[in-house]
Amino acid sequence: MRSSPGSPTPSEECAVRGEEADEVYGVVFNLQRYSTEDGPGIRTTVFLKGCPMTCPWCHNPEGMDPRPELVWYEARCVGVRECLRACPREALTLTPEGMVIARDRCDACGACVEACPAAALEVIGRRVSASQLAKEAARDEAFFRRSGGGVTLSGGEPALQADFCAALADLLRDRDIPVALDTCGGVSWSRLEPLVRRVNLVLYDLKQMDEGRHREYTGVSLGLVLENAVRIADMGVPMWVRTPVIPGYTDEEENIREIARFIRDHLPTVERYDLLAFNNTCRDKYRRLDRIFPLAAVGLLERSKMEALVEVARKEGLDSVCWSGAVTGK
Repeated sequence: MRSSPGSPTPSEECAVRGEEADEVYGVVFNLQRYSTEDGPGIRTTVFLKGCPMTCPWCHNPEGMDPRPELVWYEARCVGVRECLRACPREALTLTPEGMVIARDRCDACGACVEACPAAALEVIGRRVSASQLAKEAARDEAFFRRSGGGVTLSGGEPALQADFCAALADLLRDRDIPVALDTCGGVSWSRLEPLVRRVNLVLYDLKQMDEGRHREYTGVSLGLVLENAVRIADMGVPMWVRTPVIPGYTDEEENIREIARFIRDHLPTVERYDLLAFNNTCRDKYRRLDRIFPLAAVGLLERSKMEALVEVARKEGLDSVCWSGAVTGK
C-alpha cells in the first residue's frame, strides 16, 4: 500500500514534522476511553500504528502496519457501488463473495469512504498532531484525577513513533496527566529511552523466554527485549510485566517460571505481573485486512490453567501476580 499525497512515507518512524516547525504528527488507529486494563485507574489508551513484531496471536492486527489501511464491513454494505466509482486507483471490486481490495493499489486516500452512503468502508489509522491528540485525551482529565488514572500509549509499538509520543507525553505531563507506556521492548534503546524518561509507568511484554522460539514467533531477538527491560528497571521507573498466555506458544509452565525468575532477579521496579488469557475475538479484524489468523480455531483456556500459571509465578517469589481474560470452566 502506497502513501497518499501529503501523508507520511512508509518507514519505521511514522511521525513526521508538520508544516509548523513546532508540531509533530503521528498515525493513530484508536483512542479508547474509560479503559481499565492498561494501567491504574480510568485511562484513555492511544493506539499507534506500526509494530516491529509479527506475533501470530496479535489481538490488534490493525496496529501492525505503520500506514493507514482500508477495511470493509459487509453487514453495512447496501451495494450501490458509489465507492467503486469514487476510487481514483480502481482498487475496489464488489463481487458476490464480498468486496475485494487491491491492496497493492489502494493508498487509503478515503475517497471511497466519503462516497459510501452506508459507512461500509473505513480507513483504519488517522494522521493527527500531538497537540490535537493531547486535547482529545485531556477531555477525560476529571476521570483521571478521581481514579488515579491517565493516558496510556499503546499500539502497535509507540516507540516506532518516538518523536510523536515524546511530544504527546510532554503536552500531557504539562497538564499533570500521568502517562504510561505499553511497549513490546523490541526496538532500539535510542527510541525507547526518551519515552521511558517521560512516563510514570511502563507496561512491558515478556512473551517467551526461549531465544529461538521468541525470534520465530515475533521476528525480534529476545536478548534485545530483556536488555531493554533491565535498562528501564535501572532507571527506577515502575513497571508492570504482562505475558499473553497463548496455547502452544507461551502457555507452558516452564516459560512462566522463567519469566517470573527474570522479574525476580533483574527487574526490581516491577509492581505486578499480569497473565493475559488468549481469546480469538480478533478474527474478523484479520479477515477485513485480508490477513490469515493462524489461531482462529483455537478455543479459550481453562480457568484452572490460568490459576495454575499464577501459582507457578508466585512460587518464584512474586507477590503481585494476576490473570485476566475470558476462560472456560469454573
